[in-house]
Amino acid sequence: MTARWVVMGVSGSGKSCIGAALADALGVRFVEGDDYHSPANIAKMRAGVPLTDADRAAWLASLAAEIARAATAGQGLVLSCSALRRRYRDRLRAADPGLRFAHIHGERALFAQRMQARSNHFMPPSLLDSQLAALEPLQADEAGLTLDARLSPAELVNEIRGQV
Repeated sequence: MTARWVVMGVSGSGKSCIGAALADALGVRFVEGDDYHSPANIAKMRAGVPLTDADRAAWLASLAAEIARAATAGQGLVLSCSALRRRYRDRLRAADPGLRFAHIHGERALFAQRMQARSNHFMPPSLLDSQLAALEPLQADEAGLTLDARLSPAELVNEIRGQV
């Protein structure tokens, strides 16, 4: 069975960069979770308004459908997704009980610095604190690992690959 991974974390954690690199290293498809947000959700975030659970429902359903398609086809997949709350991860895991999570964890200052340095992204640095407040770290019964955001992308990918 080919592994399916969600690279998770708050904005600025590097989940898209690490997810794309991991997918490349594993030879599987990469799914950028941000691409599945509705225009209304993007407008809301761009305006500095945090998303609610109701806002996220259709987005999570779309991501779960991508996971389910890969699982049904026996294909590997890497998805970047904040997956901040346990219930969001449970929704994704319902599509594939073998789904694994790689949580890119770090300090607020590092993530804020990264967010300030990037351009052309809808997520403003002002929403970082709301994401950190909502974040529920992986629990012992969730398949996955927590990684240090200070590591290089290559080191992070190698750590995740060591779990495959």
